[in-house]
Amino acid sequence: MTDKPSRRPAAAHSRLGALHLAPDSLAFALDCAAQAVGAVRAGSALPAALQTVIAPAKHAVARGAVQDIAYRAMRRLALADALLHKLVKKAPPPHVANMLVCAFTLLTDNEAHAAYAPFTVVDQAVSAIAARREFSFAKGLVNAVLRNFLREREALIAEARTSPVVRWNYPQWWIDAVKRGQPDAWERILEAGNLQGPLTLRVNARHASVDEYLSRLRDADIDADAAGLHAVRLKSPMPVDRIPGFGEGIVSVQDAGAQLAAQLLDAQDGMRVLDACAAPGGKTGHILELADVDLIALESDAERATRIGQNLTRLKLRAQTKVGDAGDPAPWFDGKPFDRILADVPCSASGIVRRHPDIRWLRRVSDIDALVQEQRRILSALWPLVAKGGELLYVTCSIFPEEGEEQARWFGTAHEDAVRLDAPGQLLPTAARASAGAVQGSPDGTNLAGSVPGEAQGARQSSSRDAEAFADHDGFFYARFQKR
Repeated sequence: MTDKPSRRPAAAHSRLGALHLAPDSLAFALDCAAQAVGAVRAGSALPAALQTVIAPAKHAVARGAVQDIAYRAMRRLALADALLHKLVKKAPPPHVANMLVCAFTLLTDNEAHAAYAPFTVVDQAVSAIAARREFSFAKGLVNAVLRNFLREREALIAEARTSPVVRWNYPQWWIDAVKRGQPDAWERILEAGNLQGPLTLRVNARHASVDEYLSRLRDADIDADAAGLHAVRLKSPMPVDRIPGFGEGIVSVQDAGAQLAAQLLDAQDGMRVLDACAAPGGKTGHILELADVDLIALESDAERATRIGQNLTRLKLRAQTKVGDAGDPAPWFDGKPFDRILADVPCSASGIVRRHPDIRWLRRVSDIDALVQEQRRILSALWPLVAKGGELLYVTCSIFPEEGEEQARWFGTAHEDAVRLDAPGQLLPTAARASAGAVQGSPDGTNLAGSVPGEAQGARQSSSRDAEAFADHDGFFYARFQKR
């Protein structure tokens, strides 16, 4: 469920007065980004918050700057909050605090590579606060705090970074959970989550091979390399409307790790397939690109379900979309068993924080137990729908063992007719450390020794770990089960 980072509804924004600033100014962008940060603190996912803040057409010119500042803020929120606590003795109103957070986000950049000059950030932050009648009283505070920070910048940052929460930019419970679950790799995992993920494309196998599409990109002077069996990674991100072939359905945006789902499902022509929890339809589209199947795409959220149809229309593919609860099949199941079920279940999304840095601040430690129970409810409801000899693929975009290996073991114990098949198990988030072209097909394992289906699970997981040195993907867990 890589595109479902939060199940929480978008929070209502505090009512703010009209903002009289030029939409193309940094002051305007800072104000909007501060609103988005406030919405995340109130429980809204950042994409939804940004859509609310910059939805009006007149704000379109500010979209890029607002999004950049807001995402930067999520990736440095612990540091910005520590600086706020140190430099402001009495907590200011939330919007003023969030404005300071956004300004700190820009001022903590290495000055040689900073997006804006420090004096510009200070000036525009003061202008943004002054432009709001209800907060104009705080313009002196904002000016003083930011100038005090600049005078002692290095010392203040160094002091703040003595805290593990600031050093890693995650809540303490999250750091502790990763340490427990991955004691040998926890630092690398946390570091990877603070990087910005690459723009990875999935090449539609019905239209082109990876080599053919790479040739098309070279003709367009776009640098890219192979990142999987159907995956291409762009060296520099760009808007989708500038990506050759996107509008025609030749490529889609999808992380290399997420692309393993359709490959591992291994649906064959003529099979009956269920993609449970399917929105926005990325994996649905990939399944249909690889085989002519009778596919039902199920989604519990009616609004999100419409995105499945939109994506399939672009790809010129068809599936039957149903709105329903995967954990309660009675209202939507017609009684015909499925040869393959993709169970991409709701999870913590802890494996995709580099693309969704707000997740770490939205999740609570209590969420994990609740999600584990929801996953078990869905799996228990879906298993009876699998035909004899058919398969279920369990997927989460999580790095927590409770949602991965522990869940797979529970499933195998709870269902005596389930035979666990070969699958990668836990894929940890990782960034490229070598040319992806050097291991064509990673991280799917197609070029690795010991990747033959049916091999020992431990050997397969070892091969997957070896591949990660060359891969660049988010964190996922995959487990396959066949019904006796």
